[in-house]
Amino acid sequence: MSDRAALLKGIRAWLVFFVVCLVLSGATAFPLVHELRWTEEALRSLSVGDHLPALTEWIARVRAGLDEADAEYPFLLYGTDWLAFAHLVIAVAFYGPYRDPVRNIWIIEFGMIACAGIIPLALICGPIRDIPFWWTVIDMSFGIFGVIPLYVVRRRIKRLEALTGGWDGEKTVIPAASTPSP
Repeated sequence: MSDRAALLKGIRAWLVFFVVCLVLSGATAFPLVHELRWTEEALRSLSVGDHLPALTEWIARVRAGLDEADAEYPFLLYGTDWLAFAHLVIAVAFYGPYRDPVRNIWIIEFGMIACAGIIPLALICGPIRDIPFWWTVIDMSFGIFGVIPLYVVRRRIKRLEALTGGWDGEKTVIPAASTPSP
């Protein structure tokens, strides 16, 4: 296997991993009410509250809030449907780098910027929305862990670009401007 083929295979494997994680994290935003009930039951049956009472109290509070919103104000949960949809749409964008990594490296860089943006968003909005700091740290970890595969992919794309000399192995040539003859 050539160096180019090996790099392309590695890039695509990392992108598939990233997209699967993105889709899974988005898909979990659809059934939030049921997920919180299942999570609370699982934590109770595993006696997690004996060791992490703040976690079980937080899950119970969030579940109660979601139950009330679902019963009285179900339109509020529509916002999480859009959150899930956004994850799925963003995942589709990564088909570009999968198909042509060098040409579409900007999508990888956009993803890295989005991952970095999670940190200030969580630090600003978490306290405003009365989110416990330890949960804010969990939210920030999505950005930290999300940027790792994208960083690996970007480095490999840069190596692929250097190896092949540009898009699809061809150098981009910009014709020189012609000057009128006197």
